[in-house]
Amino acid sequence: MELIIEIIMLIVGFVLLIKGANVFVDGASNVAYNYKIPTIIVGLTIVAFGTSAPEAAVSITASLKGSNAISLGNIVGSNIFNILGVLGISALIGNLKVDEVIIKRDFPVIIVSSIILLLVSYSIGTINRIIGLIFFIGILTYVYILVKQAKNNVRSIKDETIKAKLSIPRSIIYIVIGIIGVIVGSDFVVNSASFIASLFGLSQVLIGLTIVAIGTSLPELVTSITALMKNDHGIVLGNVIGSCIFNILFILGINGLILPIPINPKMITDIAVMTGVTILAYIFARTSDEIDRKEGIILVILLIIYMAYIIMRN
Repeated sequence: MELIIEIIMLIVGFVLLIKGANVFVDGASNVAYNYKIPTIIVGLTIVAFGTSAPEAAVSITASLKGSNAISLGNIVGSNIFNILGVLGISALIGNLKVDEVIIKRDFPVIIVSSIILLLVSYSIGTINRIIGLIFFIGILTYVYILVKQAKNNVRSIKDETIKAKLSIPRSIIYIVIGIIGVIVGSDFVVNSASFIASLFGLSQVLIGLTIVAIGTSLPELVTSITALMKNDHGIVLGNVIGSCIFNILFILGINGLILPIPINPKMITDIAVMTGVTILAYIFARTSDEIDRKEGIILVILLIIYMAYIIMRN
């Protein structure tokens, strides 16, 4: 009976995380629209941070509760699922066109970030405050470049602002409700995931890499499928790569600054896998300026193999 309750709490936690993030984004975006901030800048900042809110909340909550394996596993697992799962499934639905700017600007950022994390895991074994600061400066620099480029191109964009649907007071209420939902949801997810792991003798590394990682990556999967339904294939890759960048630089940066995270030796292999599949996706994208169905099949098969491996490893 207790297990059923914990599973229900886990599901409720994921729902609160995702809905809370959506409500937060709606509120914050409408504040920006009330002040006539261009939509592209809102998308590059508020929406980007909002879609990473579930991972951020779960990782920080887990770290503060001493569940470091869940904290780091969530980030690494989310990135692996984003690349292999979200991109793979999306490519099965339809070939994904790749914008040149993603190849030249965004892919190098996530590849370098992944390699740095891998080197840190091998050499230091801890995401300390210095590494956290480096990552945090990295995300600030990345966002600055995004906003600067957006401002340079904003004159060529029609309807650069959207009329606000919510007043400032209502927007603030949405923001507060969203933040509460994300915080409460993350608490439910961490507590329930830890309980389930201990009950079945599963490691927190496995729980973080699978259940928690997939659950917190649902916004990216839903966003990508929605974009495909609207025949807007170009958004998918940007959504996935942008999320992966925020996961490493922003979330691990904040986490490292708040409380250093020791890296479980088991995680080194997973970080290496994350780095490898990111480079593989880059090769697929660069080779033909798209990720086609055959490459999508390869990504999904790799995800299945990886999942089987970490379950057997536990």
